[in-house]
Amino acid sequence: MGDAAFDVDRDAVLAHAKAVGVTHIVVIGESLAGSERAVALAHGAAGRSATAGVHPHEASSWSDDARQRVRALLAAPEVVAVGETGLDYHYMHAPREAQRRAFEAQLELGRELGKPVVVHARDADDDMAAVLRSLAPAEPVVVLHSFSSGDAVWEAGMAINAYFSFSGMITFKNWGLTDRLSGCPADRLLVETDAPYLAPVPHRGKRNEPGFVRAVAERAAVLRGEDLATLAQRTTENARRCFGQRIDRAL
Repeated sequence: MGDAAFDVDRDAVLAHAKAVGVTHIVVIGESLAGSERAVALAHGAAGRSATAGVHPHEASSWSDDARQRVRALLAAPEVVAVGETGLDYHYMHAPREAQRRAFEAQLELGRELGKPVVVHARDADDDMAAVLRSLAPAEPVVVLHSFSSGDAVWEAGMAINAYFSFSGMITFKNWGLTDRLSGCPADRLLVETDAPYLAPVPHRGKRNEPGFVRAVAERAAVLRGEDLATLAQRTTENARRCFGQRIDRAL
């Protein structure tokens, strides 16, 4: 919701999300400016929270000053998590060393402040698994966002009781990790949109938006052999446990 793609019709997108049953939206911060924008969008708004952090694409901007700015944002009541942070060796918008430094620093912020950390992982399985294995279970709580990683990251995430969040990718014909979705512990399962990216079928190719999470949940329920109502209740409970009682504040 913080992306510029929603600047022209943000209110209409929120209304649509509410109409299809979405009750709360976490607006993701991906840079210092993006985190400030996410917090502003969540401030005083029922049904919206924010995260604050620096994405691996922006990791070269990480510094002592950036750490202090992110830390200050994390003190706001609207901010429920650190991130989005992590490792992305696909595009390499920042050197690996810079990505690892920023990622580890933000994990430490999560541990220090008792906030969950939303983690992005792409084409960096070995290093990601090594970082996750270095953590104690739930210190900090880790959310492996838009999960599509391999065995090493899955096993490392399981070892630390991470949450596994699945996006619109699970609706794609070429989705090949059905066993990960079906095998995810019920109390560690989340669904998301990653809006404005990865719109689920039947919206693929369009701008993604929060209301489309219903299509993700419907597909997840089918792949897990569950009914939609049960999965929706469970993932809401998991989000509340992960992000806190603020999740109960509805749109």
